[in-house]
Amino acid sequence: MITYITKELKKHAPFTSFGAIIGILIIIVSFKIPEQISYNIFYILHPVHVVLSALVTASIYRLHSCDRFGEKCIKGKCNLWALLMIGYFGSVGIATLSDSIIPYLGEILLDLPNRGIHLGFIEKWWLVNPLAIIGVLFACFKPATKVPHAGHVLLSTWASLFHILMAMGGALPWYSYVAVFLFLFLAVWAPCCLSDIVFPLLFVKQNSQRKNK
Repeated sequence: MITYITKELKKHAPFTSFGAIIGILIIIVSFKIPEQISYNIFYILHPVHVVLSALVTASIYRLHSCDRFGEKCIKGKCNLWALLMIGYFGSVGIATLSDSIIPYLGEILLDLPNRGIHLGFIEKWWLVNPLAIIGVLFACFKPATKVPHAGHVLLSTWASLFHILMAMGGALPWYSYVAVFLFLFLAVWAPCCLSDIVFPLLFVKQNSQRKNK
């Protein structure tokens, strides 16, 4: 499992770096965007990130839950309640960490003037929570991983970016962009791999152990 996780983290590092670099370029040309517009864009990107994350997280569990880790799933039997719980908490919980909490910590450290934490599952509960459930239901009937995962990694980078843009209130000193890059990278790299790969496979491993006893 540790070898598999390390391999996935290495595989995702270049793509995440690419997304973070694009994010920095967007900040440089878009720092004058009004806070309300950044807020609205955040609440487009974050909910879409959640639905894609829920789809991938639940799909990983769905595709591996009927056999041991590392083996091909023969028949897609799944417990709907387990799928809902794993898909919901793996997407909403970790997407909130990635898109809101880690960027907010960056805003505090950079002492940005309009900093604030925006928790989508509370502020826009009527949008974010149902989308997470929809993503899980898609996974139950038609699991998919590769394309949704790549999409939600990129969307997470940009959602984190617009969370930071809401707090900026103007241009930053040049050296602050290095810190922003690091926060964008860290906000996506580990949490997204944790959400899509590690989190659901932890439950697969437990199920497999029970079956093997």
